[in-house]
Amino acid sequence: MHPAFSVIFFTVSSGLGYGLLALIGVHRALGLLPPGRVFGLTVIGLALALVTAGLLSSTVHLGHPERAWRAFSQWRTSWLSREGIAAVVTYIPACALAAAWMWPDQFSGIGSVAGWTSAVMAIVTVFCTAMIYRSLATIHEWANGWTLINYLSLALAGGAVWMTALMTAFGIRFNTMALASVAALILAWICKRAYWRFIDTTRHTSTLETATGLGTFGKVRVFEPPHTEDNYLLKEMGYQVGRRHAVKLRHYAQSLAFALPGILLLTATALDGTPAVWLTGAASLSITAGLLIERWLVFAQARHVVSLYYGRTGA
Repeated sequence: MHPAFSVIFFTVSSGLGYGLLALIGVHRALGLLPPGRVFGLTVIGLALALVTAGLLSSTVHLGHPERAWRAFSQWRTSWLSREGIAAVVTYIPACALAAAWMWPDQFSGIGSVAGWTSAVMAIVTVFCTAMIYRSLATIHEWANGWTLINYLSLALAGGAVWMTALMTAFGIRFNTMALASVAALILAWICKRAYWRFIDTTRHTSTLETATGLGTFGKVRVFEPPHTEDNYLLKEMGYQVGRRHAVKLRHYAQSLAFALPGILLLTATALDGTPAVWLTGAASLSITAGLLIERWLVFAQARHVVSLYYGRTGA
């Protein structure tokens, strides 16, 4: 599939935002974060800014962005519609959590409920985003269980790293959060490698024989391509990335998204003050860059079965 940057940015930015929001909600509900207003406004504001930026960027990929609101009407059958509804609903408990943080005297009774609800809705929204791709049976690289697991684990890992950076910047004891972030990174790394192993060793059940219905007559091959030049289908759904480039980009993604953030966080736990702030901040930027590469590969290596009609047998 053609990797459109707007969709790549959407999935990465919103994933980080929802992962961060989920952790903020849980920590706040358990009373593990300080009541400081500036800290609360910063962490919730950043989480919602990442979410909002991602959601807005997703409309850029639409032919008619002004019609995006119509997607909300198909919630019975469309995961895209469910995602949109979940994304909008998530703002309600998130804003309530912000209010409880900013004005504890007036809203002290809703802080815990708003925290848990924000966390649940953030996870539900990421789940819906993953299911948009998981439900596409025509794309083997997406229609498998690893898609959902990777979206959730990467959102958790990214949110944890950003959470550690924010806690460090505000002088909050961060060692436990840093170690938890490293554990989340390891889990996400394992899941990502399992996903790559799956798409490298399996193929879609459809073949030229099943697609044309001529399999009973023997092996089918394309005599001539349907077009002398690339058309829309080949550009959008038959996009190909060379195996050598894919391997190289996987190394970059693993280094930036998993290995380097983990090393930086572990190093930061042995330090205090400004050095720790710089290291955790660098870890958050590193995982963001790594996830952009990882998500580009998710789209670039996805092969639609329609490419079979154009002689591409690796669908």
